[in-house]
Amino acid sequence: MTDMTPIRRALISVSDKTGLIDLGKALSERGVDLLSTGGSAKALRDAGLTVTDVADVTGFPEMMDGRVKTLHPKVHGGLLALRDNADHVAAMDEHGIGPIDLLVVNLYPFEATVAAGADYDTCIENIDIGGPAMIRAAAKNHGDVTVVVDVADYDTLLGDMDQHNGATCPKFRKKLAQIAYARTGAYDAAVSNWMADAIGVETPRRRAFAGELKQTLRYGENSHQQAAFYTDGSNRPGVATAQQMQGKELSYNNINDTDAAFELVAEFDPANGPACAIIKHANPCGVAVGDSLVGAYQKAFDCDRTSAFGGIVALNQPLDAATASKIVEIFTEVVIAPGASDEAKQIFAAKKNLRLLLTDGLPDPRKPIVAHKQVAGGMLVQDKDVGSVAAEELKVVTKKAPTEQEMADLQFAWKVAKHVKSNAIVYVKDGATVGVGAGQMSRLDSANVAAAKAGRMAEELGLSESPAKGSAVASDAFFPFADGLLEAAAAGGKCVIQPGGSMRDQEVIDAADEAGLAMVFTGMRHFRH
Repeated sequence: MTDMTPIRRALISVSDKTGLIDLGKALSERGVDLLSTGGSAKALRDAGLTVTDVADVTGFPEMMDGRVKTLHPKVHGGLLALRDNADHVAAMDEHGIGPIDLLVVNLYPFEATVAAGADYDTCIENIDIGGPAMIRAAAKNHGDVTVVVDVADYDTLLGDMDQHNGATCPKFRKKLAQIAYARTGAYDAAVSNWMADAIGVETPRRRAFAGELKQTLRYGENSHQQAAFYTDGSNRPGVATAQQMQGKELSYNNINDTDAAFELVAEFDPANGPACAIIKHANPCGVAVGDSLVGAYQKAFDCDRTSAFGGIVALNQPLDAATASKIVEIFTEVVIAPGASDEAKQIFAAKKNLRLLLTDGLPDPRKPIVAHKQVAGGMLVQDKDVGSVAAEELKVVTKKAPTEQEMADLQFAWKVAKHVKSNAIVYVKDGATVGVGAGQMSRLDSANVAAAKAGRMAEELGLSESPAKGSAVASDAFFPFADGLLEAAAAGGKCVIQPGGSMRDQEVIDAADEAGLAMVFTGMRHFRH
């Protein structure tokens, strides 16, 4: 191993040809001999550069539709040979193997092929073999070889070469080697996870997760925690794909809360009208639908004006000027929406610290994806909760049935409860939350908290009575006893939606009948931790 490795010979084989010609010219100008394959060689040659085909080095043409071209001792020997090992040098001389000092490779676009919905055979053909093999070989031998797998590192490569008279330094090569192994690891993870899904293996013996750094964060949930934001390549519309139009850098908590807000508002199809969700600490403090976007925002804001201060606002339709004008009346951390009018952007421009994120779409709330959570010594993995219940699937279990309006509010409340931390109780009236009880240790406590918030809403709006009077009530899981149900009834709830399934269901149903409540069972719960 040497400290400085002069780059005299480079092998370039890239699928993504962004920046290829500029890199090739820059290396050629620095006296580097270029080896290449297939389309990369053609592109370099068409640009007037002198290129040696790998086939001329190995003595074998590319074959089997390009599946075999770099898997050869004259390639891997050139990458793996230790320059300061006499036996390795002798073997290179004996077999006519020339050293390869720089490897520039990016892989077949497997992830993009899967994302485009390609069929099984097409996905298989887009699994790179030679690329990962060369990358791993070069990265292992980073004492002598520089390996570049990202277009973003082309300029830093040239900078390091210029700083060291055409060589690269050990620290730089180690950094690139780590990046290289992370790339092949992520690639293999993408292939194995896709294949598990494609062949119906629900719980693979081994499961890999990978991400690409999007943003280094100033700190995590608290100032003493380090943090970063990684994307998983799924391109699900949301905070990971959004374009930030203005405002300060997003924090860890901003990202977490914005994701929660946008996933919630996506439950409401924009074709059915505007919807708004306001989130604080990953829990909704107000959710509403309306005849207009500004109307939906106002109704959501009115649910809990105190908590909405410094919250996250998510919209299911593009932000307009009227809504933007209303939002800037109080301090808001983030607004995320599928789009925004020029007038709305101009209104927000006066609030320099307000982050505006535009996604150009909504996530599909029914699309199955894998969710995972770290625990000590392991990882919990499950399907994301994409469950929903249609009106015709609801079972009326009480003597009294909900009215049409009550049924609409029950379904609304059920969508919201799905996104509230358990135990969850949600009061809804006329397409808007009026009380949310989240994250309590008992369902009775959640019902109390939601009722108290409804009472505060009445005070803030100057109402004559609690808006919980006549409300629809959702419980994310069954009532184990009648006490939580009766607390909701005492607050003014007139109808209830819950999963059912308790040993005491009949006791709860009897209590609902005695209180004059209508109640429906969903047969599905929505625990959220």
